Amino acid sequence: MPKVAYHLTLPETRDTAVVFASPHSGCDYPWSFLRGTVLDEHSVRTSEDAFVDKLFEVAPQFGAPFLRAGAPRAYVDLNRSADELDPALIEGLRQSVQNPRVATGLGVVPRVVANGRAIYRGKLKMAEVERRIDTYWRPYHTALQRQLDEAHRVFGRAILVDCHSMPHEAMDVVARMGARRPDVVLGDRFGASADNAIVDRIEAAFIDAGLVVTRNTPFAGAYITQHYGRPSRHQHAVQIEIDRSLYMNEQLIRPNGNFQAFRRLLEGVISEIAEIGRDRRSLAAE
Repeated sequence: MPKVAYHLTLPETRDTAVVFASPHSGCDYPWSFLRGTVLDEHSVRTSEDAFVDKLFEVAPQFGAPFLRAGAPRAYVDLNRSADELDPALIEGLRQSVQNPRVATGLGVVPRVVANGRAIYRGKLKMAEVERRIDTYWRPYHTALQRQLDEAHRVFGRAILVDCHSMPHEAMDVVARMGARRPDVVLGDRFGASADNAIVDRIEAAFIDAGLVVTRNTPFAGAYITQHYGRPSRHQHAVQIEIDRSLYMNEQLIRPNGNFQAFRRLLEGVISEIAEIGRDRRSLAAE
């Protein structure tokens, strides 16, 4: 079993409504899981947001809490609803929430990793799936909501920045259309999960750092932005997807030679995003 459900780093002084979180960077793979998968230890990591936690771990230096997953995505996916259960994976399950994610094997306990490669030889018992949800999924989301509630209590609003990475090839279709290849995709559920002014400022922070940004295509946000994004209640959620090739060798799953420089570049972006949560003018505009 992974050692902990999540890691939470709090700032010495919390002075922003922003909360940073990384639900897919967990890399603590249980031995029992690795022994039971048909994949090797390298292949099973391909759906992981490797090193995203290292990129954003400086957030507490800018007054914002940072929450990251303990369990890896291939073991339990924290960016899915707890009822996104896969009948093709779970013994005896006849009915489930049916959506494209579950149908393709990417439910709360995934059946596949990147490129549709199967994780298991057979099916899992429902008791095992429920154990993973109870042990890792529920504590992570309880901790996340607690941080958002605290931000709301202190600052009158909460801004969740949900941090992810995307394969470089995910933007191939954009490049083939002749547009500039995005470095960053912001997802706000097409305006449903966050106030547009907040997303504008997050976008500006990345653009000012020299990065190319698009919104919602092909990543508009999944369960976390949908569930936590409640602009009418002054609770906003924005998903960030960063091109992995900017800081890592995707084939080897190792930091590349640009990692430290990109990490320093992101520090400025993180500082600017944290500033959004201090701005009383944007709060008044809500």
